Amino acid sequence: MQGWARGLGFSQIGVAGVDLSSSEPGLIQWLAQGFHGDMHYMQAHGLKRARPAELVPGTVSVITVRMDYLPRDTPQDWQAVEWSRLERPGEAIVSVYARGRDYHKVLRARLQKLCDLIAAEVGPFGHRVFTDSAPVLEAELARRSGQGWRGKHTLVLNREAGSMFFLGEIYVDLALEPTAPVTAHCGSCQACSDACPTGAIVGPQRVDARRCISYLTIEHAGAIPEELRPAMGNRIYGCD
Repeated sequence: MQGWARGLGFSQIGVAGVDLSSSEPGLIQWLAQGFHGDMHYMQAHGLKRARPAELVPGTVSVITVRMDYLPRDTPQDWQAVEWSRLERPGEAIVSVYARGRDYHKVLRARLQKLCDLIAAEVGPFGHRVFTDSAPVLEAELARRSGQGWRGKHTLVLNREAGSMFFLGEIYVDLALEPTAPVTAHCGSCQACSDACPTGAIVGPQRVDARRCISYLTIEHAGAIPEELRPAMGNRIYGCD
């Protein structure tokens, strides 16, 4: 599958099992604290997010993919360029990932092509593809399958790609050998917490979405709290 995945533009592919029970207490606590804000679907789906075989009956393995999204011609100093945009209040900032084609459509189409290649090799099999489109514990599945480790900002971190990549999954009824997770490398670093403009990272692996710029500019339906507006600056869609 590695060759097929690379041919479709994926940066990495892995396999995770479906027993995510050890992640359930953290999910329950996060919801109980109200950190999901107005994302009521998080509460509605509950633990189904951590139970792949309940979401798609018959699922026994999850194929995960990573697709890096920084353009090939991205300059070495791209981070400095992005920070400099904050100094130009007349310029509205859209997160880097949203400046191209809709990643939902791109990844979903390529995941389906990967399924077609697998079916041509092994015969028809039960599957369903996901790209940030259903109650799927994406980051945890990615971590377990070796795409990277969970940073203190809760995103998956990869030593080559940072956290600048999309994730996708294929729930399958095939018993596949899981790929090994990687070692975490955050150590004592808390650069993400220090950089978060609104203080949304309230502790290691703990994010209060109600303070998160991505949530406030994409998910939140009401007015943005006045006390958070100065820190948001000219960001209007997402946060890098």
